[in-house]
Amino acid sequence: MTEADVLALIDEAELVTLTRALIDAGGENPGGTEALTVEVLEKYARAFGFAVETWDVAPGRPNLTATTAGTGDGPGLMILGHSDVVPAGDGWTRPPFRSQVDDGRIYGRGSADMKGGLAAALIAMAALTRSGYQLGGPVQLACTVDEEDLGIGIRDFVTRDPRHTFAGCVVAEPTDLETVIACRGASYIEVRITGRAAHSGRPSDGRNAIDAAAAIIDLVRANQRYLSQNPDPLLGAGSWNTGLITGGQGISVVAPTATVSFDRRLMPTEDAHQVATWLRKAIDEAGIDRDGISVDVEVTMAMPGFETDPASALVSHASAAVVDAGGSTTITGWTAACDGGFINRDLGIPAIVLGPGGLGDQAHRPDESVSIAELVTAAKAYALLAFRML
Repeated sequence: MTEADVLALIDEAELVTLTRALIDAGGENPGGTEALTVEVLEKYARAFGFAVETWDVAPGRPNLTATTAGTGDGPGLMILGHSDVVPAGDGWTRPPFRSQVDDGRIYGRGSADMKGGLAAALIAMAALTRSGYQLGGPVQLACTVDEEDLGIGIRDFVTRDPRHTFAGCVVAEPTDLETVIACRGASYIEVRITGRAAHSGRPSDGRNAIDAAAAIIDLVRANQRYLSQNPDPLLGAGSWNTGLITGGQGISVVAPTATVSFDRRLMPTEDAHQVATWLRKAIDEAGIDRDGISVDVEVTMAMPGFETDPASALVSHASAAVVDAGGSTTITGWTAACDGGFINRDLGIPAIVLGPGGLGDQAHRPDESVSIAELVTAAKAYALLAFRML
C-alpha cells in the first residue's frame, strides 16, 4: 500500500455530497440546533465503519467522536471541528441552508466555517480505512457544539477521558490551507459600575457611573498602546476592543449604573483572569472606585491561545502533506481564536489549524462558499498527514 493508493480512494463526489448534507443540516448558534449536523456526521461515520460516540452537553446539543478501527494502540491523530454555524444574517443572494454548487464552489452557511473541513476530515479517514493499511494509532474526528458562542462543547470534551493518546491535533477551521502553528486566545471581560443618581442640575450630589466607565476605557486604551509596542512576529499583540457599553437612567439624571464589555484577545502565555486582576488593580490605583463609585470586574468567557514548535513532527508533516496533496502552504499564526487552545492546554496535545476555505473572505459572510478543489486537497492532506505520522 502506497500513499498514491490512499489518495486514489479520496472520492470527490462523496466529499461534495457530504459537505452539502452538512450545510443543509443548519445549526445556527445562538439557537442550540446542532443535532441535525451531528446526525449527518454519525450516519456517514457509521457507514464508514468508525466507532462513534455521541453525548449531550446540553439538551439536544451533542458532541461526537468518530474513531477509525483496526489500528495499533500507539498515539493517534485528532482532527477537531465544530457543528454550529453563525446565523445566516441578511444580504444573501442564495438560500443559506440549501446548498448549491456553482462554478466549482459549494455555497451555503458553514461551507467554509466549517462544514467543508468536517467533510474533508471524514472522507480522509474513510480513504485510510478503505486502503486496508493498519496504522500505528487511530485517527479521530472530534466534533463539538457551541464553538461560535460560549464553547460549552469543547469545555465538556476536555474534561472526559480521551481513551486514546494523540501525537497531534489538527483543527480543521478555514485557513486557506495555511499551516497555522499559533493562535491568540479570546476572552470577554465585563465591568459593572455603580454610582449614585442625582438631579443633573446638581451633578455633584451624585456619582456618575458613565464618567467612571469612560475613565476605565481610558485605562484600557493606554494598556493597548503599551501592548502594541512589542508585537510577536506571528501573532501581533494582545488586544482590547470595547464591544458594548450601557448605562444611565435618563438625560437629566446622573447615571447611577453603567456596564462596559471588553473583548480581550490573549497571547498564548496570557490568562484572562490575570488580565482581569490587572484591570481591577489599575482601576484601584487610578482612584476610580472611590467616593461612592464601586466597580466589579468579571471574566464571562475565556479561550486559551496556543503555540506549537515549528520544528515539530506535526508541523513539518502537515506542511509537506499540503504540498504533496497539490496545494501550497506557509507556516503562520492566526489572530483569531479556536478550540485548539483547549486541546493543547488541557490535554497536552500539540495543535495546529489547517483547513479548507477562507476565514477573512468567506467565513461569517453572506454567500459563503468553499472551493471543491480545495476540499479535495484538504482531504488528501489530512490522509497523508495521518499516514505519515501514524
